[in-house]
Amino acid sequence: MTNLDDYTITSGDTVAAGNTGDTGWILDYVTDKNYLEFKPFGKIALPQFETIDLFGLSINLSPTKYVVYMWFAALIVFVMMVLVARSYRKSVVPQGFANFIEVFILFIRDEIVRPNIGDKADRYMPFLATIFFFIATCNLMGLVPWGVSSTENISVTAGLALTSFFMIQAAGMKNNGAWGYLKGLVPHGLPMFILPVMIVVEFLGLLTKPFALTVRLFANMTSGKIVILSLIGLIFFFQNVIVIPVSILFTLFIMLLKMFISLLQAYIFTMLSALFIGMAVHQEH
Repeated sequence: MTNLDDYTITSGDTVAAGNTGDTGWILDYVTDKNYLEFKPFGKIALPQFETIDLFGLSINLSPTKYVVYMWFAALIVFVMMVLVARSYRKSVVPQGFANFIEVFILFIRDEIVRPNIGDKADRYMPFLATIFFFIATCNLMGLVPWGVSSTENISVTAGLALTSFFMIQAAGMKNNGAWGYLKGLVPHGLPMFILPVMIVVEFLGLLTKPFALTVRLFANMTSGKIVILSLIGLIFFFQNVIVIPVSILFTLFIMLLKMFISLLQAYIFTMLSALFIGMAVHQEH
């Protein structure tokens, strides 16, 4: 079995992979590692910490490549919003970069948040706008040289989905009260013998929402990366110069398509989160 952590791809390895049908070099690019790799210039090892045993669980807080690029994305979003805020302090009418970002903010507010949440939409706008810009930045970072999309890791998408899940529950309890929200999850007027079944069904329904958010984002971002790498691998698989222009053209097309998908997935995640928050806030509907 191939050890993906120790697998280093070179042009010779790629040719060999093409001859044998080995796809380990593709999986190498979508596997988490404890170092940052900048081929062909080398790699940067990340600090490793001791494993912590807490309540029978082994927890390792050592950073990996996906964690580091997630920090980069968070820093980019933070700096971006600081620049926009400074621009608004100078002038009520945004200009330049701030005007560009305002287009996205107004779209999120008017087309996603308010239609799905209603009169209490503005209080959830900061959370949903942050989610959108953070996911979009993470997605787009995979298209820059040596960049990695943190959303290609299911742990990252699961963390985002859990954050959205807790916000959904908090919004429902804030608007309806803790007991009122829990009671409102089950339809009224049901016979008593059906009630236990409906409680289980509704509870499972709560869990499927973050699961859907997790898998949708992870699958779309990972599949796009694998398709791009597979198209590049065709050059080494066929070992024919005729394949080179065809492979490169298709790769460029998929990368342009992935730019659109990166924004689309950020939109879908934000829209579904807003929809679920609206359902929790307005249980009467």
